[in-house]
Amino acid sequence: MNTDKAYAEKIASEYAPKETRKVVALKKLDSRAKLPANIFAYTFGIVMALALGVGMCLSMKVIGNGSAALMTLGIIVGVIGIAGVSINYPVYKKILGNSKKKFSADIISLANQIAEE
Repeated sequence: MNTDKAYAEKIASEYAPKETRKVVALKKLDSRAKLPANIFAYTFGIVMALALGVGMCLSMKVIGNGSAALMTLGIIVGVIGIAGVSINYPVYKKILGNSKKKFSADIISLANQIAEE
């Protein structure tokens, strides 16, 4: 019988109005702080990985007509792709740090309010 009561309370809590709106607001602020860095990292990483792949294909004569000019262009594009992939994480960390600094006051005050309750 005790399990029936626990089950009923669980179901009732799902339909009851939520009082922990501050936790939801804190999660939204946290995701809003991380969103610009994530968007940049994924977009830039995908573009640079594609550049690296195209450069490899050109330099190995998989695509193109196999001329020396296209091979040289492939090496240049591949090196640009490698450089872009290499700097992606440090740039991500920099953007994330700036974004966290921007939202830190709001997040800390909201977290302190939740902790005091």
